[in-house]
Amino acid sequence: MSSPTWALEARGALKSFGPVRALDDVTLRVAVGEALALVGESGSGKTTLLRTFNRMVDLDAGEVCVQGVPVAEADPVALRRSLGYVQQEGGLLPHWSVLRNVALVPWLQGRADADSRARDALRLVGLDPDTFDSRWPRQLSGGQRQRVALARALADGPQVVLLDEPFGALDAITRGELQMAFARVVASLGVTLLLVTHDLREAFLLGRRIAVMRAGRIDQVASPEELLAKPATPYVAELLEKAGVT
Repeated sequence: MSSPTWALEARGALKSFGPVRALDDVTLRVAVGEALALVGESGSGKTTLLRTFNRMVDLDAGEVCVQGVPVAEADPVALRRSLGYVQQEGGLLPHWSVLRNVALVPWLQGRADADSRARDALRLVGLDPDTFDSRWPRQLSGGQRQRVALARALADGPQVVLLDEPFGALDAITRGELQMAFARVVASLGVTLLLVTHDLREAFLLGRRIAVMRAGRIDQVASPEELLAKPATPYVAELLEKAGVT
């Protein structure tokens, strides 16, 4: 059994899709309450790794644990309901109101106060429930939709939140505003965060540590300061230079 020190842990993770090795003997640990950002180019394996933690992807070999429990032994539905999850386009149900979207997980968990939890989550991400709870996703801006998606991920009080390129589809101004708002929310809640992004500046803003992935492997895991001071491979150095953060 994994140490409870680790909220998320992958050991020797292997995953192939046909001839493509998406994860190649990946080992990664995320401490309880830590924010870790997975960065890398498209096809590096970062989204595949993130999705092993909620069993949207099952490994070919190796082991993945959430809060010390191997996910292979967990009921996938119960596992997913226990984790906050935000994807790039938000994934809101278009035929449901904002309130019903945000209340989804508490409602599935049988919470009598599901709507109250949803309203609290909307306030947390900066949306007035009196203004937004009866709106439809199509009536929201891109930034508002992502705030609603974040509220939905937080509404049931998860200890772990997974984010897959949550700000990637937004314009630069909205993206910056939402990144800062999200950083404040995460800091206030003390949740464990695993963020997938191709944007190294975003990773530096939101991650306490950064894991750089390339071709299904992890090149380096380090704090932003250590990454800048001592890039472990030529690829990491090149990534930093291209991002203009050196």
